[in-house]
Amino acid sequence: MSIMMSKMPDVMKPRERLKTYGVSKLNELELLSILLRTGTKDISVNDLALNVLMLVETINDLDNLTLSDLMNIKGIKEAKAMAILSALELGKRLYLRLNYKDRLKIYNGEVIYNLFKYLNVTQRQENFVVVLLDNKNYLIKSKVIFKGSINESVAHPREIFRFAISYSATYIIAVHNHPSGDVIPSNQDIKFTNNLIKSGKIIGIPVIDHIIIGNNRYYTFKEKVVVKCEGG
Repeated sequence: MSIMMSKMPDVMKPRERLKTYGVSKLNELELLSILLRTGTKDISVNDLALNVLMLVETINDLDNLTLSDLMNIKGIKEAKAMAILSALELGKRLYLRLNYKDRLKIYNGEVIYNLFKYLNVTQRQENFVVVLLDNKNYLIKSKVIFKGSINESVAHPREIFRFAISYSATYIIAVHNHPSGDVIPSNQDIKFTNNLIKSGKIIGIPVIDHIIIGNNRYYTFKEKVVVKCEGG
């Protein structure tokens, strides 16, 4: 059983440490403890914060948590869950504004190819990547959603758009590699892409292209052509 916050020496309490050393010196557990403010009769605020962190593999995954994810933790009700989500959203928006000038603008398929051509060098299986863009086509974030041949049973549009919504993306570009080097889309690739585009129209986050990466070339569904790159 962990020590309740009220029983801790002042020098160990997150709020006291913040006042003494500054907020940048606090670890994630301490920051979450301050956001949660209090624990319950039986659970310390420190344990509540720890249970939140145990939901994710890395700190970067915190922004994928939902209200229901947090409220499933014993001791965390709606107000605490909303406080955490609001703090994460503020941090995300601040990060995007501060890094706006340094972000990459995606203006054609070749930019995407150069970003992800390593997949056909380092991977022996297909990787499906979702690229999120803002309203000016600047890169927000990208993520490998699944590995293996495209199949809606393992790459459901729901998971793709959940990721896009969590970052308030305006547009999506889908990317995957063909380890064989041949970038001509399969029937399954075409079917999946068409369904993804339809889903994007319904949800309001357009899928503006799907790029297949091969050896020194790529296929763009938007242009419906194979583009040879340097060395191809």
